[in-house]
Amino acid sequence: MTNTTSEVLAVIPARYASTRFPGKPLVEIAGKPMIQHVWERVQLVSSVSKVIIATDDERIQTAALNFGAEVCMTSPEHPSGTDRLWEVSQAYSNFDWILNVQGDEPFLEPEHLETVLQSRSILLNQKPDIITVVTPFDSHENWQNSNMVKAVLAPVQNQTSQDNKQPVYRALYFSRAPIPYNRDGQAEHFPVAPQHAFRHLGLYLYRRSALERFVSLPPSTLENLEKLEQLRALEAGLSIFAVSVSHAPVGIDTPDDLLRLEDHALTKDLRQ
Repeated sequence: MTNTTSEVLAVIPARYASTRFPGKPLVEIAGKPMIQHVWERVQLVSSVSKVIIATDDERIQTAALNFGAEVCMTSPEHPSGTDRLWEVSQAYSNFDWILNVQGDEPFLEPEHLETVLQSRSILLNQKPDIITVVTPFDSHENWQNSNMVKAVLAPVQNQTSQDNKQPVYRALYFSRAPIPYNRDGQAEHFPVAPQHAFRHLGLYLYRRSALERFVSLPPSTLENLEKLEQLRALEAGLSIFAVSVSHAPVGIDTPDDLLRLEDHALTKDLRQ
């Protein structure tokens, strides 16, 4: 019998009523809706046992069913994608790990997902509640950008990711501010601290018990200040660990982002 407690349920929350980009999951890129590109990339990850698209919109449901995805219709009252994630996971109670994949990253790299999933065995003794992904900042400008979330991390001693090139970290704090502050350094020098200047990427692997506890908690003080959900987890004492990847995937937040990608080499690759 298969031990599903070690297997992974991947959920792709998809909302139609985005404030900055209504209908974003269904915009076409290289002849396919954006959500299909995300779904196809998650399907390539061998460590994922099942992939579900979670939505509250029948238009997204219809499109997803047309390209062969499993779809779960969820309540339109959810305040966040994490709450939608928990609703779906309750229908699949035999999975102890739930992967939250953003539906607006058609250039998501399956290798990044594999890195996160493989880190479970590396962090076995740490008993992580949540595992996420970071990447080093590539410029001083991006480090100062409040839309790019900063992660302050501490290396886990003697632990490295699967390729033995990148260390595994314990998350100390997340912020929209350019932290950590280098008191003795010069402001024009970047990175401010090469071992600590990380950008957080919105990909989460939850232990089921941690996800259940997280959605039962009210928004925390720091979460309300920074508008970052993961701070609720840290304030509640849940452990967050992070693995580092070499670069961030290209995401699409606004219609302008989509226009800029029309002639992008990555978009051309999707057409092949």
